[in-house]
Amino acid sequence: MEKELSLKKVDESNFIDCFNLKLGHGQDKLVSNPVRSLAQAYVYYNQCTPFAIYEDNIIVGYVMVIYDYDEETYNIWHMMIDEKYQGRGLGTEALKLCIDYIKSKPFGKSNDVILTCKLDNSPAIYIYEKLGFKDTGERDDDEIIMKLVI
Repeated sequence: MEKELSLKKVDESNFIDCFNLKLGHGQDKLVSNPVRSLAQAYVYYNQCTPFAIYEDNIIVGYVMVIYDYDEETYNIWHMMIDEKYQGRGLGTEALKLCIDYIKSKPFGKSNDVILTCKLDNSPAIYIYEKLGFKDTGERDDDEIIMKLVI
């Protein structure tokens, strides 16, 4: 029986589980820790939704969707899959769920989805390109900026 992947908003019942997610060796330089991300979500509460990524009832990752009212774009921030669950396509499936959520226009009417990742994070870039994200040609320090129009 295939396991079901889902996004659940981070709340008082699961935020500690998000804190306990672990990245693989050397991956901590690629993505912000959920503790920092949830602090940002608290500050920007009126324009973002932090999600725990679940496989059935087990938390396997974290991601945040944020709306930039100045740029009128959606952004996907801090996507991570716990080291124990990597290599199974869960990140790709979670990203599809994020895109579906954004299509519901929870904050604004924009069709533009932006994300960034480190230039040397080729596995992530491969996944993003597979889902239709394109390199904008812009850089934010050592990060590539990618865009999807939905």
